[in-house]
Amino acid sequence: MDDTAQALPGSADDGLLHRRWHDCLVAARGSAAGPDPAPYADNLLARWAEPQRRYHTTAHLVAVLDHIDTLAGYAADPDAVRLAAWFHDAVYRPDRSENEERSAALAERALTEAGVPDGVTAEVARLVRLTVTHDPAEGDTNGEVLCDADLAVLAAAPRDYATYAAQVREEYGFVPDDAFREGRATVLSQLLGLPRLFRTPHGAEHWEPRARQNLLTEWELLSH
Repeated sequence: MDDTAQALPGSADDGLLHRRWHDCLVAARGSAAGPDPAPYADNLLARWAEPQRRYHTTAHLVAVLDHIDTLAGYAADPDAVRLAAWFHDAVYRPDRSENEERSAALAERALTEAGVPDGVTAEVARLVRLTVTHDPAEGDTNGEVLCDADLAVLAAAPRDYATYAAQVREEYGFVPDDAFREGRATVLSQLLGLPRLFRTPHGAEHWEPRARQNLLTEWELLSH
């Protein structure tokens, strides 16, 4: 069975996402007792559905959660990683540079209020902030799982990767074409220059080769 990462899952089912959030939150706080999880899910899903988003939508959230499920056995705390996925792009304005920090601060406030232990809340916030660089330290298995799951879109089938790239361009529609091509090409060159894109054994084996081919293809198209 081909285990290639997929960029574009089917439309997100809010009912299923509510259930996934409920299960993850209850597991993270260690008890069903506590504030009702549903309002927190409502708030997050409303954020993920904001009109300025084209790629960073609930479909991306679903994809990241699915990839975390694939990689969960490698993480020290899969529930913290899943919560971090929910928050990692909860604040997203493509014209701003502080999205990750604001998303992490949102996680700290919401999870504390929702009854999640301080240590887990701190880990979730740390993981969200890690998505600024996608460069976890050696042995940071939680960070490796989150970053691999977030970057798995790079290993999508070529047509899905092209759709992802087009959606990113739409999110940056306020940037002139020449400036966007230059900036995007720089990002792609930096990614291609990394010794490895994926840190988990699964990601390295199943996603690395196609991701590099996709990045190289996009870079060549932008450079000509």
